[in-house]
Amino acid sequence: MRVTSKGQVTIPQNVRESMGIQPTQTEIEFLQDESGRWCIIKSSNAQKSSSRFRTAHKVGELMMPTDQIMALTRSET
Repeated sequence: MRVTSKGQVTIPQNVRESMGIQPTQTEIEFLQDESGRWCIIKSSNAQKSSSRFRTAHKVGELMMPTDQIMALTRSET
Protein backbone atom coordinates (compact mmCIF):
# COMPACT_ATOMS: atom_id res chain seq x y z
CA MET A 1 0.00 0.00 0.00
CA ARG A 2 1.42 3.36 -1.00
CA VAL A 3 1.53 6.32 1.39
CA THR A 4 0.95 9.77 -0.13
CA SER A 5 3.20 12.75 0.50
CA LYS A 6 0.65 13.88 3.11
CA GLY A 7 0.91 10.57 4.98
CA GLN A 8 -2.46 9.30 3.76
CA VAL A 9 -3.43 5.78 2.76
CA THR A 10 -6.64 4.36 1.35
CA ILE A 11 -8.32 1.74 3.51
CA PRO A 12 -9.47 -0.97 1.09
CA GLN A 13 -13.23 -1.22 0.60
CA ASN A 14 -13.48 -4.79 1.94
CA VAL A 15 -11.70 -3.72 5.14
CA ARG A 16 -13.96 -0.66 5.56
CA GLU A 17 -17.05 -2.81 5.05
CA SER A 18 -15.96 -5.53 7.46
CA MET A 19 -15.07 -2.93 10.14
CA GLY A 20 -18.22 -0.86 9.54
CA ILE A 21 -16.23 2.28 8.68
CA GLN A 22 -18.47 4.96 7.15
CA PRO A 23 -17.01 8.05 5.40
CA THR A 24 -17.32 11.25 7.53
CA GLN A 25 -19.12 9.29 10.28
CA THR A 26 -16.48 6.96 11.75
CA GLU A 27 -13.52 7.90 13.91
CA ILE A 28 -10.60 5.48 14.05
CA GLU A 29 -7.65 5.14 16.40
CA PHE A 30 -4.17 3.74 15.94
CA LEU A 31 -2.97 1.55 18.82
CA GLN A 32 0.36 -0.19 19.32
CA ASP A 33 0.53 -3.52 21.16
CA GLU A 34 3.32 -4.88 23.36
CA SER A 35 5.13 -6.45 20.41
CA GLY A 36 5.24 -3.14 18.53
CA ARG A 37 2.51 -3.92 15.99
CA TRP A 38 0.08 -1.20 15.07
CA CYS A 39 -3.69 -1.76 14.85
CA ILE A 40 -6.56 0.35 13.55
CA ILE A 41 -9.73 0.27 15.64
CA LYS A 42 -13.02 2.13 15.47
CA SER A 43 -13.12 4.76 18.18
CA SER A 44 -15.62 4.04 20.95
CA ASN A 45 -16.78 7.68 20.98
CA ALA A 46 -17.34 7.84 17.21
CA GLN A 47 -20.99 8.95 17.10
CA LYS A 48 -21.13 10.83 20.41
CA SER A 49 -19.96 14.25 19.24
CA SER A 50 -20.92 15.88 15.99
CA SER A 51 -18.88 18.56 14.36
CA ARG A 52 -20.07 21.99 15.43
CA PHE A 53 -20.14 22.95 11.76
CA ARG A 54 -22.44 20.05 10.84
CA THR A 55 -24.99 21.11 13.47
CA ALA A 56 -24.63 24.90 13.23
CA HIS A 57 -27.68 25.26 11.00
CA LYS A 58 -29.83 23.96 13.87
CA VAL A 59 -28.63 26.54 16.42
CA GLY A 60 -29.59 30.03 15.30
CA GLU A 61 -33.04 31.50 15.63
CA LEU A 62 -34.11 34.74 14.02
CA MET A 63 -35.19 37.06 16.82
CA MET A 64 -35.89 40.23 14.83
CA PRO A 65 -36.86 41.00 11.27
CA THR A 66 -34.16 41.77 8.71
CA ASP A 67 -35.27 45.42 8.41
CA GLN A 68 -34.75 45.91 12.13
CA ILE A 69 -31.28 44.30 12.03
CA MET A 70 -30.29 46.48 9.07
CA ALA A 71 -31.52 49.59 10.91
CA LEU A 72 -29.34 48.70 13.90
CA THR A 73 -26.23 48.19 11.77
CA ARG A 74 -26.76 51.47 9.90
CA SER A 75 -27.70 53.69 12.82
CA GLU A 76 -25.45 56.64 13.44
CA THR A 77 -24.09 57.11 16.93
